[in-house]
Amino acid sequence: MFGIVRPCSHRLGEGLKPQWLAHLCGLCLALRGDHGQFARVVTNYDGLIISVLTEAQAERASGRRRTAGPCPLRGMRTASVAQGEGARLAAAVSLVLASAKVKDHVVDGDGLLARRPVAAAARRVAGRWGRAGASTGADVGFDTTVLLDAVERQEGIEALAGPGTSLLTVTEPTETATAAAFAHTAVLAGRPGNAEPLAEAGRLFGRLAHLLDAVEDRVADTEAGAWNPLTALGTSRAEARRLADDALHGIRLALAEVRFTDAKLAHFLLVHELERSVARAFGTTSCGHPPHEVRGASAHEVTAHDGSYGSGPYGSGGSGSYSDGSYYGGGNHRGDSYGGGNYGGSGDWSGGEPPKPRRGFWAGCAVAIGLCCTCRLCCAKEYEGPWSRKKREGACRDCDCDCCDCCSCCD
Repeated sequence: MFGIVRPCSHRLGEGLKPQWLAHLCGLCLALRGDHGQFARVVTNYDGLIISVLTEAQAERASGRRRTAGPCPLRGMRTASVAQGEGARLAAAVSLVLASAKVKDHVVDGDGLLARRPVAAAARRVAGRWGRAGASTGADVGFDTTVLLDAVERQEGIEALAGPGTSLLTVTEPTETATAAAFAHTAVLAGRPGNAEPLAEAGRLFGRLAHLLDAVEDRVADTEAGAWNPLTALGTSRAEARRLADDALHGIRLALAEVRFTDAKLAHFLLVHELERSVARAFGTTSCGHPPHEVRGASAHEVTAHDGSYGSGPYGSGGSGSYSDGSYYGGGNHRGDSYGGGNYGGSGDWSGGEPPKPRRGFWAGCAVAIGLCCTCRLCCAKEYEGPWSRKKREGACRDCDCDCCDCCSCCD
């Protein structure tokens, strides 16, 4: 369920929370509707951005929502969920990339996948997901071969990469895949003029996803002897942060060129929450703001009267401030990004405690169930990953609110 963009209910506020959940549940139900119950396990927070972008550009019309039945993950409550081509495109992308991820784990022999019977079953599941994703993609006019080609090229690039290779060479396949998915939302929404800036936003989103994954896993990968781009290329933490901040700025500039019908949720996820994702990965996160939909920004600051994105202080995409005084031109964390915190100006990496041995499959399942049932996945300040045992942060870690108020987990 996790991704690099995982907002807390406290930050979403009463206005955006129902919309965000509508897209999350819409992706999950699109997977179930087209491919059966088991396909729902590939639901992820980043995938729903595809659905959000499609709806944000489309003309307002009936039929974009439907009422879904009770679900255990919603406390057995009904909900209004997103439906349509945006949700199906998100499902196709999620299936294809999940298929590639499973195949990668099989090749690496991770955990139980080192055993031949389990690996053989995983290959069959991955193959089924890949075909299902391609079928759904074709239904909405999206050719998933661009995603599969990116995955195949990634393996070859990593095999040849070493000291002196540009980090952007390694992130290029991910950038290409996400650029294609983002651009196709413009086609589905009937806004072909948005395809180019959305492709640029998607390319930089893919770069961030690759970078932040490498940053968060670097110590654990080193201990496990796994390949990590930062270690393999000798890239410093400071250089990775510089590239991440540049990508954030580029996404803001690209979105300023997109004509939206309703940009609020897309802006919140791809600007505000991406900033927080970067800060979280680099250990500079903080939270002290009230639960506004878009931290003090009014509707006319986010969306122009003609539906374009570039009015108000966002038009230049570069400078300005929120009503709470924080600067969004490069994030209010830039001032101490390279000289303090967990790393110094030289970019030296700061390690931590060595990771604990991985749990077995069934033991990890038991722990995962316990984390879900006790709400620790959302409310805990810190918990161990069910299988990896890596330190994770609860989704509401940085909220200045009581956890039950924040997540409504006691309802």
